[in-house]
Amino acid sequence: QVQLVESGGGLVQPGGSLRLSCVASGRTFSSYAMGWFRQPPGKDREFVAFISRGGLSTDYANSVKGRFAISRDNAKNTVYLQMNSLKPEDTAVYYCAATYYSGSYAKPNPYEYNYWGQGTQVTVSS
Repeated sequence: QVQLVESGGGLVQPGGSLRLSCVASGRTFSSYAMGWFRQPPGKDREFVAFISRGGLSTDYANSVKGRFAISRDNAKNTVYLQMNSLKPEDTAVYYCAATYYSGSYAKPNPYEYNYWGQGTQVTVSS
């Protein structure tokens, strides 16, 4: 069992930055690949970023590539999402998710994740 708690969301102006954190409970965090997803208002949940369990492999949605960076610190049971050059269309509830997976290929399908956090709101507006 893994419990995930996100933090770091908020209101930011276009062009600004935020860093989201997701802290996992349990001692097996390093056994899970992690993903960030988001759900804009009135839309389906969508893939944002993936990181393998060792942190050596990452992947991003085209819409955030070059602006967002995913990282993890297994000693702290934490995965991060650094978001730069934010746009109004990045407004969404952001979720972190864990999947018990040892490979390096990205997992963009939310149905492949076993555990989810409660989400944190990110609003990009002037």
